[in-house]
Amino acid sequence: MDSDKDRLSIDVARLYYQSDYSQQQIADHLNLSRPTVSRLLQHAKDQGYVSIHIYDPLEDMDVLSDQIKKKYKLDQVRIAYTPLNKDHEIIKHLGRVGANFLFDVVKDGDIIGVTWGRTMYSLSSQLKAKQVHGVEVVQLKGGVTHARVNNYAYETVHRIAEAFNTISRYLPLPVIFDRPEIKEMVENDSHMRQIIDLGKQANIAIFTVGTVLDDALLFQLGYLNAEEKKLLQQNAVGDICSRFFNKDGNICNEAINNRTIGIELDELRKKERSILVAGGQRKIPAIRTALIAGYANTLITDQYTARALLEERSY
Repeated sequence: MDSDKDRLSIDVARLYYQSDYSQQQIADHLNLSRPTVSRLLQHAKDQGYVSIHIYDPLEDMDVLSDQIKKKYKLDQVRIAYTPLNKDHEIIKHLGRVGANFLFDVVKDGDIIGVTWGRTMYSLSSQLKAKQVHGVEVVQLKGGVTHARVNNYAYETVHRIAEAFNTISRYLPLPVIFDRPEIKEMVENDSHMRQIIDLGKQANIAIFTVGTVLDDALLFQLGYLNAEEKKLLQQNAVGDICSRFFNKDGNICNEAINNRTIGIELDELRKKERSILVAGGQRKIPAIRTALIAGYANTLITDQYTARALLEERSY
């Protein structure tokens, strides 16, 4: 670089790109015409003195999706871009992307199995109405509780059914009973059996994962005592449909599992679409294990969780 033009073009580029001067301000400052400033900026780009890099988060999402899909052998992956790595923000954006995905894939005659929780409620709240026929929406697990904590079971199923112009099939029961014999007796009721069987017949299951941290929603609902909670925290990494699994993806406490009503984890592997909607640092162990165990063939998560899942060791 030995010409005055080259030197001047770099000075103009610094003022424009680094100091945020307008072209007119540069012209006034250097006693140049505005067209001359424009030509000098173009010269700086042509000579390679200026390189412009545009970060497109959506393009990055596509790359992340492909990497997650390949690593965990999934059919489809959708990454929700969220500006903050905070649970409340992640849940909001997961709900948006999950709702859009469900809207796109549901067709006439589908049976949709639905769980509950904050993430699922966010999804149901953002789901647009779609004109389809013969769709059925069924609750995959019980949700009745006397705790003063909302699990959004009723609202979630109702809103999804309403969006697809159908009625809700609720499972109006606790998800975990006090004793296994009571649960078995209820399961044998013909009306309850029809709803449970409809959940098994669902070709689409959409669900999230829970943690075993102290503030986990399932722990707040009063189904489990302190000793059971302690045992689960020692042995489980999370739950799907209120069925707790260990780091190998297997049920970690048969006694509690035998008191739990709703779809079995193995049934999720048989679905045409088994859609896991989950994200956040706290849920990464449960998400990773669920994917490795094959409980989902579709993942909807955020970019922070996706990157963390890629950093984990391969199995």
